[in-house]
Amino acid sequence: MRTADLVRYTGGSVVAHRMRALLTALGIAVGVAAVVLLTSIGEGVRQFVVAEFTQFGTNIVGITPGTTQTMGGSIGVFGTVRPLTIDDAEALRRVPYMTASVPVVQGNAEVEGNGRKRRVTVYGVGHEFADAFRFEVASGAFLPPDDPRAPRNLAVLGSKMKDQLFGDANALGANVRVGSERYRVVGVMRAKGTMIGFDLDDTVYVPAARALELFDRDSLFEIDVLYEETAPVDEVVAGIRRVLMARHGDEDFTITTQQQMLDTLGSVLGVLTFAVAALGSISLLVGAVGIFTIMTIAVRERTAEVGLLRALGAGRRQVLSLFLAEAVVLSLFGGFAGLLFGATVAWLLGEAASQLPVSFSTLFMGLALGLSVVIGLVAGILPAMSAAKLDPVEALRAE
Repeated sequence: MRTADLVRYTGGSVVAHRMRALLTALGIAVGVAAVVLLTSIGEGVRQFVVAEFTQFGTNIVGITPGTTQTMGGSIGVFGTVRPLTIDDAEALRRVPYMTASVPVVQGNAEVEGNGRKRRVTVYGVGHEFADAFRFEVASGAFLPPDDPRAPRNLAVLGSKMKDQLFGDANALGANVRVGSERYRVVGVMRAKGTMIGFDLDDTVYVPAARALELFDRDSLFEIDVLYEETAPVDEVVAGIRRVLMARHGDEDFTITTQQQMLDTLGSVLGVLTFAVAALGSISLLVGAVGIFTIMTIAVRERTAEVGLLRALGAGRRQVLSLFLAEAVVLSLFGGFAGLLFGATVAWLLGEAASQLPVSFSTLFMGLALGLSVVIGLVAGILPAMSAAKLDPVEALRAE
């Protein structure tokens, strides 16, 4: 049988039973649309998270106390042989290719100024923090390069923090109380927004040594080292390890490069995206059942037609290909309809909810369409084989 005849016969069969074909393809369309919609949201979340972490640059190495290799706060803060200190941060300036070494302490404290109070996140940092993490100062200046071990009581306010305490008034030179200590405001940061739920504008920045006293800690939360963009990261990590090993006598710290963080995040978010795609694919099984049912019914309804085809000389393989082609056409029609519908809904969601990241993944869209074709083939095999095995004489008698 010529390909043109196969296409004409299959198309005529589908058109002759429009409603049945539409309902059959609908099951596949729903499954493909679910896959496209869920993976678009998953891929959007992945790209959003990666963008959030790379907005500060990719040439950053974080050092945390303890030997844990997991993400987040290190449990080694409480059990490490030696804590990370400001002296450690200063010593890391000797590492080759290093451009900045920033000690970081994080905590929560009540901040009072201009007769108003707020409890916010307080960051104890070094004077290079703003340049290292690409923060901009709106007015005044960031923390000056004082003696890192005995800095002055100076503070820099986030943009939202300044508005909450001082409104439209000038905050530069004003005094604020952070915890039990008074600080003089020397700068106000430009709005930065949020990162993974953390408001970077509703905060106060103070010298790291003052934050250690404020929160009664003997260890830094972490040390962030910024290195030259063209530098080999392996040499930078080796240099950090060498300096800290010489000071601590043991590797009681964890070194995490930005690329390691991104790889870990990418793996986790990739698994989540695949999981939601698999969840959406369950709907395709419903479509497979629909195709199997409809094709089985079609074989029974067209028994005489199959007998006539066999009597005219059509072989079993040709009859098999006719019914398989019909199943594939139905699944392809449903697949393309599902792609269009899922992509449209995902786009509308992205437009309606700007906070919902949506990004189309051509890989998953292609896989969904390919899977719909495979499902059509698999679901149509048994009915097609049944049609091919019909005896021509018996089939004609069915008329």
